[in-house]
Amino acid sequence: MELEPMMITRRSALMTALSLAPALAASKAWAAPAAPASDDNVLSTEAVLRDPDIPVAGNPDGDITIVEWSDYRCPYCKKVAPDLRQVVKDDGKVRLVLKDWPIFGGISVDAAKMVLASKYQGKFFEAHDALIGSTAKLTSAGLTELLGAGGVDVARATRDLDTNGAAIEAILARNDAQAKAFGFQGTPAFIVGRFRVPGVLDVAMFKQAIKDARAAAAQQKK
Repeated sequence: MELEPMMITRRSALMTALSLAPALAASKAWAAPAAPASDDNVLSTEAVLRDPDIPVAGNPDGDITIVEWSDYRCPYCKKVAPDLRQVVKDDGKVRLVLKDWPIFGGISVDAAKMVLASKYQGKFFEAHDALIGSTAKLTSAGLTELLGAGGVDVARATRDLDTNGAAIEAILARNDAQAKAFGFQGTPAFIVGRFRVPGVLDVAMFKQAIKDARAAAAQQKK
């Protein structure tokens, strides 16, 4: 699916172009104003759905993109992760973009940076899965242990973080600007196709949102 060109500006923030999936509207209504952004290019459709600095899971050529903003200390992000993974696998035509949004600060920021640093050794998803799948309280020592157990070369990731710190900070800044422009106030939060869906979804809700997104995309082509 080729998305039509669309910019999120300070005034619009995609409020008219991206809306809540109809099947979820009753329980997930959302109409928060946009937050100011210093660079509208950060909030373009391409930047939101296809940030070249963030690896893509699922089917890279899929017809629908799901973007998730999450924090590794968010219990709801951990709860939704297995369902999201299963839906993407079962569907087979979904691109999944995982955006670190460490809203809890502190060790959450450290964790997000280390996961992004792990991509330089091809271990972004291993790092993500290791942290999002853990039920233990996240600490500095635990972060290192979890990443190592997940197959990440922690020493190399630390060096890569030192070398690429500015680029990683820029990714986190883009993620934050986008989440705030959509009016998200917590994690997890999602874009499903062109629908904006804040909050926790289960398998059935994900499937319905994907179905609605495909229907909307087909309608736009008419």
